[in-house]
Amino acid sequence: MRSKTRAGFAGLTAGVVSVLLAGTAAAAPAPGSIGIGDPYYPHAGNGGYDVAHYDLRLTYQPSTDLLSGATTILLTATQDLSAFNLDFGLKVSSVRVGNRPAKFATSTDGTGELTVTPASPLKKGQTATVVVAYADTPSKVKIDGFTAWKKTPDGALAVDEPQSAAWWFPSNDHPTDLATYDVSVEVPNDVAALSNGTLVRKTVQRPGWTRWNWRSTKPQATYLTSLEVGKFEVNEQTTPDGKPFITAYGADLGESLGAAKASIERTPEITEFLASKFGPYPFEAQGGVVTTGITFALENQTRPVYGARAFRSGSNTSIVAHEQAHQWFGDSVTLGKWSEIWLNEGFASYGEFLWSEETGEGTADELAQYIYDSVPAEDPFWQVLPADPGADNQFDAAVYDRGALAVHALRKAVGDDTFFRILQTWQQVKKAKSAVIPEFIALAEKISGKPLYDLFQTWLYTKGKPAASPNGTQALRAAVAPVAPKSYAQIKATHEFLAERHAH
Repeated sequence: MRSKTRAGFAGLTAGVVSVLLAGTAAAAPAPGSIGIGDPYYPHAGNGGYDVAHYDLRLTYQPSTDLLSGATTILLTATQDLSAFNLDFGLKVSSVRVGNRPAKFATSTDGTGELTVTPASPLKKGQTATVVVAYADTPSKVKIDGFTAWKKTPDGALAVDEPQSAAWWFPSNDHPTDLATYDVSVEVPNDVAALSNGTLVRKTVQRPGWTRWNWRSTKPQATYLTSLEVGKFEVNEQTTPDGKPFITAYGADLGESLGAAKASIERTPEITEFLASKFGPYPFEAQGGVVTTGITFALENQTRPVYGARAFRSGSNTSIVAHEQAHQWFGDSVTLGKWSEIWLNEGFASYGEFLWSEETGEGTADELAQYIYDSVPAEDPFWQVLPADPGADNQFDAAVYDRGALAVHALRKAVGDDTFFRILQTWQQVKKAKSAVIPEFIALAEKISGKPLYDLFQTWLYTKGKPAASPNGTQALRAAVAPVAPKSYAQIKATHEFLAERHAH
């Protein structure tokens, strides 16, 4: 009897030890995930940590395309971390974590992953300083088969979507991880180095070179962080409400220079108008950069970058309205995953509709009806779903146009007062956060008090031409040619131009 008791006690003790060991094993530090889990871009972002701030201190030589320097990252571990990844494609010379040298390895499969192993694991909730030193020629680096860095005759552009950061600074490259930035880039005296936010200062530390120091104090996504180096005319001004307003125009714009200035210099006016619809402008500065080095435009935070071709036929305030609307939809409220692109492009495109109304060149009703009437039911346009277009169609023209029709359908269903209250409330509750479409639908239903599932299902999630336009009217008969509002030609050209951003 006693022996059985001993045996039972021994077995119980062994079981307790086994459970304790299992618990210890389960709590052991582990590597953060490679990729954040985005369905369109599996390698985008990383798991296991959250970044609060990036400090970039770089030197760039346009004649050789050599980019060198270091990026300091302030992060917090969200799990017990034995190792973690950064999205980065350039050659690294050293990595330090918490002031101690760390082991590092770069991926060999072209996915642009830098794996960092700290000297000691990071505990969940622990903050750490990570310093990555590097030097390379970004234009020669391919990640997932393409190069986002754009070498120009007099400099380079780090401007692209959905990724561009990995060609010039290591990061957690996904719009769900927002951070503040200090970007300091030294370049030869005859070129400028432009980035986001406020130009804090320009300093000369050695003959022939100038260091441009930029600061972004509001949370910012990695792909919205940009660098433009080249011969630019740089204008430093102030908006009517006292914000820095910096614009820059490439020295090679030629006959497009006047049209570009006639558009970009109106940014504060257009922003003021959009703020009356969307709520207060969310950032500390405004501006714009025009360059021949890209064939699209991108909503880089506080300072969108425009391809010069947008102005080859004259001024184009529609594209400015689009990129400035993105400052609210896409920049202040970012995407939870790249398939939710409607939250960016649908509302930015609708910003063009609103600007058209303001300038008397066509109401949103007229634009929505014209687009609906002029695109036949059999057109592939109606097969692209704004809420989930697929990575290959992420910037298809239908994402912009049908996306805007979905926004207008909401406006017509709930009325103007409720519609703009929804948009402004969305900005308030999701500011500096990422979001997904179901969250927006839930908010719209809560504020309007109306069931809106069928509306969004029809316009965002169902292939085929809806039976009625957003205005509730049936399509015109084929014998009746719809009449285009005055602004439509420019809006159409703008959307086709913007769709080129994804043509790698």
